[in-house]
Amino acid sequence: MTDGEREGAFIATKEHRRFSEFADAVRKHRYIGLCFGPAGVGKTLSARRYAKWDVAEPLLIEWGPRQPSDAKVYAAIAGTRTVFYTPTVCCPFRELRDGIAKLISRAGVCIDEHLHRDDLVRTGAQANPAELLIVDEAERLSTAAVEHLRDIFDRTGMAVILIGMPGIEKRLSRYPQLYSRVGFAHHYRPLQGDELTFVLTRHWRQLGLALDEADFTDAQAMASIARITGGNFRLLHRLFVQIGRILKINGLSVITDDVVEAARSTLVIGAT
Repeated sequence: MTDGEREGAFIATKEHRRFSEFADAVRKHRYIGLCFGPAGVGKTLSARRYAKWDVAEPLLIEWGPRQPSDAKVYAAIAGTRTVFYTPTVCCPFRELRDGIAKLISRAGVCIDEHLHRDDLVRTGAQANPAELLIVDEAERLSTAAVEHLRDIFDRTGMAVILIGMPGIEKRLSRYPQLYSRVGFAHHYRPLQGDELTFVLTRHWRQLGLALDEADFTDAQAMASIARITGGNFRLLHRLFVQIGRILKINGLSVITDDVVEAARSTLVIGAT
């Protein structure tokens, strides 16, 4: 999901709450956890939200002199104790090793600054207070990278969550030393039923319209959107961007089945 899609796009769905509960359990019990689901259902968005990464990332990446305003970021990182990392495509092992180490170290500094902000005297060196490492796009991990994550888990006691597509759990089962340490798994599913209706209502409102399930036109449009997107969060967002554009161009104030189909024709969606 792009930065533009993240801005104002977050909705606290049931799946996000389930992910948060899953992440809390992994972090509390210090296990390795697996999160898997189809592309676009919201896995990355939920993980970034859990880690407050939109707040933390700029400070941890652009490391430099601290500002008084950074205290809010310290508090956010201390609240989650979580580091979020996405390996690049064909990520070299050294890049992954150094990138993760840098983020964990810097997050630990921020957490320590928040926890001891009122201390006049600091005690000796303490263990890194970061508790959870979330690694997105786990399909990109090489064998050496998987072993390195297991080593981080074993040596530091940090919990680890690996996020990927369905089937990632089968791939990782080929690494018995890591797989034996997996304590929790979470299947992130598309929107369904009342939750899909709730999200559609939000999208209708963002366009300045009111959704009426008793209205045949609205009900027909909802059915078309559900069929086209399959409850995929990312596709919903992109489809409604096009729906808004079509309404504006044609001076329309009602989302009809024809409008939905016209919006669909502008997108590359694949089999539904």
